[in-house]
Amino acid sequence: MKNIKILITSLIITSSIFITSCSEDFLNTEPSQSVDESLVLSTADGLMSAINGMHRNMYYRQNSSQGQNGYTSQMIIADVMAEDVVFPSTGNNWFVSQLRWLDAANVNASSVAYAWDFWYSMNKNANKIIVKGANATGDSDTKERAFGEAYAYKAFGYFQLVQLYAKRYVKGGDNSNLGIVLRDDSEDNDPKERATVEEVYQEIWKNLNKAEELLEGKKVINNSHFSINNVYGLKARVALVQQDYENASKYAVLARENHSLMDERTYKSGFNDYTNDEWMWGINIVSDQSDYFGNFMAYMSRNYNSTNIRQNPKAFNSALYAKLADTDVRKQLVDPTGKHTDLDLPSNYSKFPYTSQKFLSISTGDSRGDVVFMRAAEMYLIEAEAKYLSGDEAGSKSILTELAQKRDSSFTGFTTTGSAYLEDIYIQRRAELWGEGFRWFDLKRLGKKLDRTGANHNSTVTNGVMTIESTDNRWQWLIPQSEINSNPLIVQNPS
Repeated sequence: MKNIKILITSLIITSSIFITSCSEDFLNTEPSQSVDESLVLSTADGLMSAINGMHRNMYYRQNSSQGQNGYTSQMIIADVMAEDVVFPSTGNNWFVSQLRWLDAANVNASSVAYAWDFWYSMNKNANKIIVKGANATGDSDTKERAFGEAYAYKAFGYFQLVQLYAKRYVKGGDNSNLGIVLRDDSEDNDPKERATVEEVYQEIWKNLNKAEELLEGKKVINNSHFSINNVYGLKARVALVQQDYENASKYAVLARENHSLMDERTYKSGFNDYTNDEWMWGINIVSDQSDYFGNFMAYMSRNYNSTNIRQNPKAFNSALYAKLADTDVRKQLVDPTGKHTDLDLPSNYSKFPYTSQKFLSISTGDSRGDVVFMRAAEMYLIEAEAKYLSGDEAGSKSILTELAQKRDSSFTGFTTTGSAYLEDIYIQRRAELWGEGFRWFDLKRLGKKLDRTGANHNSTVTNGVMTIESTDNRWQWLIPQSEINSNPLIVQNPS
């Protein structure tokens, strides 16, 4: 399409996804104005406006569905499909089909189609910036930043897609199984075969390397933007998934440079401020861009006055809770009674045991709250796991102890060794990253089964889905039927 409709700032229309901009630097006071796409992509400032649109799309409602708010809704799905975020009731049914593992095996499920469409739309916009913006005029540093961030989005999108729709990567194994479709041209809509898993990861690294090259030395704008640090963070994540522990450790150290771990008081403050020094990447939602009942906090906070929160507050796995010391701040955010007396919740809020108040919206009447995508703590966890699995248990303990002592000032050190210590690493990771969209991906990359038994899961709510073996086909989401219909060269995953 040739025209871009400006809504607040710039808007790029591609397939069914609408990309809007959120930076006040590119604020346009004529929201009804339309401009030609080529005009936006002809200047360095226009390219950055388009990048800001991609940032906003990470939390912006699409398809008129409050459950399809960019990456933030996918974060929720990745946790509810695992075992650590517990639904005490079905509430008003948001994300219940995903909790029950119904969508992953349904070619017509909206969430299966949404993740696919979302990341390919983001890829198309990144390709427009890179290819059509190649001759843009203006400040060269601004152009390089825009291109660098576009490459980072391409890499991250491919990384999300290959983890969802393909088999897990196995170092030294056969990674020639089918991955996803790779596209480098925004005008390329022709039928295309799926690349192999190995080829997809090679493409991810190619884009990350390009992002690193272009963002090296660039001043950080704010935590919504990609910086050299969070590009290193993505490299650490990808290397960990590929069991490349040397690079996982190396990039985790580089990524957290200049980012300090938050103290216990800050940890208890609601996980809603993207200026937090520990945050490396996240989204700031300003008042005129709130999606009210569609915001992340409208589902995951403990205090917002939505039907979902009142009826189905998100609970913490009780078996994991029992593994944490009482002095651990992460345990202190969970109320085993569910009363949360310090929050003074209204009487019409359902009270269930082990509900968490890690996430807090601005108020009961305002569901906004910044959303975190990457923190320095994750980099400590990646380094600790990578060091242990590469044979450096002592080095791993040194790193993990630093994190553990920030979360529990009474903690003196890890006394376990071997596989028992490795389990300690995973306990720390589960407690630290609860609700931030990691657990399903961790189970898959580690080849572990889903196991909700022995905790506070209600089998009626889960529809009896308490365990899923690691060999189950549902770990590879089905390719959506819409893609099968439009791309005769694509091969469906086994059901």
